[in-house]
Amino acid sequence: MMENFKAISLTVIAFAVVGIVGYWAVVTVEPGDVSLYKQKLKAAETSNEELQKEVSELKSELALLKSREEADKPAPIEPAGVVPAEKPAPTQTSKYQSLINELQKLVDGNIFMKVGSRGTRVGTIQTFLNIYNKTSKKVDNDYGPGLKTDIMNFQKAVGVTADGETGSATYKKMIEWLKKQ
Repeated sequence: MMENFKAISLTVIAFAVVGIVGYWAVVTVEPGDVSLYKQKLKAAETSNEELQKEVSELKSELALLKSREEADKPAPIEPAGVVPAEKPAPTQTSKYQSLINELQKLVDGNIFMKVGSRGTRVGTIQTFLNIYNKTSKKVDNDYGPGLKTDIMNFQKAVGVTADGETGSATYKKMIEWLKKQ
């Protein structure tokens, strides 16, 4: 009888241990796609951190270059005996002033762009549309079908011919919109 009790006790304990180990394995082991997703997420986070560091370094370099450029500008020399004229009051500048200036260059240069156009001028339009649409699409300096659609939507919203091509009228509306921000 005692032998049977020991055998039954050991069997119950063995089943309990197997049950606990089995439960632990089911709860802690993840499917392969979840594990792969976590690996990709970790790689993306690492890449993002590296890019943030690079952006920070580039901003520092840009600030340094701008300060050097300002320091290298010679001070204006006033002729002897001439009273300098009063400087006009500074005009209010927009937080998007550099983008406004780039768009104004497109107006002044009578620049026309459409699908197939490439270059930093296209990037200026993409930057504007990211601000206007509150998006963060990649600025790849390529006027593709997606950009054409975004341009057409903007043109419809501001009341210019919605042909998806950009010219002075569209640039002026972009400048007007930015100045209101």
